[in-house]
Amino acid sequence: MSGVKIRKGDTVELMSGSRNEIGKRGEVIRVMPKEGFVVVAGINIRKKHQKQMQTQGRTINPGVVEFEAPLHISNVMLVCPKCQQTARVGFQRQEGESLRVCKSCGEPVD
Repeated sequence: MSGVKIRKGDTVELMSGSRNEIGKRGEVIRVMPKEGFVVVAGINIRKKHQKQMQTQGRTINPGVVEFEAPLHISNVMLVCPKCQQTARVGFQRQEGESLRVCKSCGEPVD
């Protein structure tokens, strides 16, 4: 996927997926543009049962580990920092730089 409009540190809202989590907002932790996935803090929590392992002289404790699983980028929508609503993102060129712009209020997102 080229031209990803969501970046690390943006606030996004979940638009589709699990019924319990639709409408939740969170901050983007990681963006994987080649795969088309984002990882959002506090959303899509999964549990993994971890065995005790020993690597390089350190031991990893066993137990149940919770982590945020990746979401497809089409399932989230950017929240405009100015108007606090979900909005589509456009681009404007100013002085040789490309700025992301909120389509609803017209204010720059960056």
